[in-house]
Formats: sequence, C-alpha cells, structure tokens
Amino acid sequence: MAFVLPALPASVRVVEVGPRDGLQNEKVQVPTEQKIRFITQLAAAGLPVVEATSFVSPRAIPQLSDASAVMAGIQPLPSTMYPVLVPNMKGMERALAAGVRSIAVFTAASESFTRHNINMTIAESLEIFRPVVALAKREGMGVRGYISTVFGCPYEGDVDPHAVLAVARALLDMGIEELSLGDTIGVATPNQVYDVLALLMGEGAIPIDWLAVHFHDTRGTALANVLVALQMGIHSVDSSAGGLGGCPYAPGAAGNLATEDLLYMLHGMGIQTGVDLEKVVAATRTIAPYLGHMPTSKYFQAHEASSITA
Repeated sequence: MAFVLPALPASVRVVEVGPRDGLQNEKVQVPTEQKIRFITQLAAAGLPVVEATSFVSPRAIPQLSDASAVMAGIQPLPSTMYPVLVPNMKGMERALAAGVRSIAVFTAASESFTRHNINMTIAESLEIFRPVVALAKREGMGVRGYISTVFGCPYEGDVDPHAVLAVARALLDMGIEELSLGDTIGVATPNQVYDVLALLMGEGAIPIDWLAVHFHDTRGTALANVLVALQMGIHSVDSSAGGLGGCPYAPGAAGNLATEDLLYMLHGMGIQTGVDLEKVVAATRTIAPYLGHMPTSKYFQAHEASSITA
C-alpha cells in the first residue's frame, strides 16, 4: 500500500479545464467534432468535472465560437458535470438555451489585469455577475467563481493577498459556491500559496471546502504549489489535459498544470481521484494532432516517447 504523507487529503477532486481554458489559449481553432470527442473521452476517464466551453463573444475568443454546437453534441454522463464560463447576462442566456446546468464566472484580484482583460474595474465586473449568479441560483445551477492574478499580475507585479480576500468575500456573498484561485502568469511559489490560503481561511474564515486552486506551470512550480495546497487541506485542483493552454504573458512557456502530471503525482502518493490516467493520455493523444505543437505535459511526453522506443 502506498504511503500517504500526514495532513494530505485521502482523495482529490480534479477539475478538468482543458476544453475551455486550455483551448481558448491555443492559437488554432480545433474542429467542433474533435472538441466533442475530447470532452467525451475526458468524462469517460472518470473526471468528475469537465469544463466544456465558454459562452463569450465569438469575436473575443474565436476558438470557442462553437459553444452551442459543442454543448449540443455532448452525450453527458451522469457522473460528470460540464460547466461553462459565462462573462455576462447575454452569455448566460445563451448557456441556458444550450441546456447548461453549471456555470462559472471570472474576475481578478488586480485592477490593471481586469481593465486590460475585460475593460472594466473589479467592482464593475462583480456588478455584471450579480444578476447572472442570481439567475443561475433560481435555475438551480451550480456556480463557480474564478479569481485570476491571485499570486501576481503581468501589469502590477505582486498582488496583495488582502485584495484576493476582498474579491473572494464579494463573490461568496453573492452566492457563488466555490472559488478557484488562479496563478494566471505562473509566478507562485509554495510560500505564497501558504500565505494566501492562510489568510483566506484564517482572517477570511472561508471554509476549505469552498476553495480550489488553479496553477500554471510557467516556471515549473505548479506541482510544488499543489502539494502545499493539499497539505493545507485543499482537495479540489484544476488542471488541463496535456497541459493545454499556454501562458499568453510568457510566450513559449508552459501554461496550465497538466492533468496527467497531477494524476501521476497524486496516484503515486496514494491519493484517490477516481480518474484513469491512461484514458486521459488517450484523450490528449486524440486532440494533439490539431494543436500544431507537442502537448507540454511531462507525463504525456514521457509516455509517448516510451511507446516509440518500446
């Protein structure tokens, strides 16, 4: 039996964001049928959450302009949730028309990032979300909130953890059920993870069950950051099959933490996920030919290299 380090959760909920957060940052536009196949394979691998797409303006993110068609083509498994990102009420209306039952909204802890990214202040973004979240709650839908630039901003540099707490409290107060804390530019180190989580759970009195982490591996620290988060009680972690996504603020660098790399570490430590690692590899292999580059997942690269030399 594998040895489990003290203070680590016995199981972790892996939130797969590759089809949305991953593909929206890829340069290519993957055919709709391939997206549907990718999502279907990820769900079949046992992932409890597969974020499917985003109902944003097609002009803003053309890579996800087929959101309605993607949702229409998915044959949902009862064991998997398929949330979508919605930026405003118009996106929410499109999501409802597509039969979506779970959504996510996003803002940031940095004013400069919010202005550059969505052309509004943090306060204005929160006001945009308020009626969206209220409608989702009336419809009995799950609602997740993303907070970007938790550990650093491409325009401001360091971000005050108290700014993160203020945004977190505002989102929770409007009824959001889970907060995903994002290391948007991949600068976080384990001590920063500890400081932010300690503040949110201590001074902020936010229950650990309401928090998730979303790390980028831009500088190779994602798994180290996950480990610290797990030791502090976090048991919901975002990742992207193949490491899809990239980092738009660090050209050529790795972006999202790869699901395969996360699963390899968790399973090796005896932590249960309910996810079949080899089936995730198969899903990444399916989407890889449409990306125009090799997936950045270290586990995937090692797996494919070993299969060639075997």
